[in-house]
Amino acid sequence: MPYEENKTRPESAHHVILEEREQLAVSGVEEVESFDENTIVMYTARGTLVVRGEGLHIERLSLDGGDLKVEGDIDSLTYEDDHREKGGLFARLFR
Repeated sequence: MPYEENKTRPESAHHVILEEREQLAVSGVEEVESFDENTIVMYTARGTLVVRGEGLHIERLSLDGGDLKVEGDIDSLTYEDDHREKGGLFARLFR
């Protein structure tokens, strides 16, 4: 039986832990697109995750390990369709 190389990228683990609506731990974070005290938008292994609330701040971010910790008054966690543009700036200019 010949060895077949798997060309697909393995999915990293993705976990969301919310404690008392004040502390959030997320694993499998690939990139943080934007953040302010009311909204944090991040790309995860399972899609785009939007965190909404008040007084949000990123306590710890490790993109090497894909871990993110948030503190504040968390109102909602929403997964949205992945709208990331592939190919960078030129792909967006010439679509």
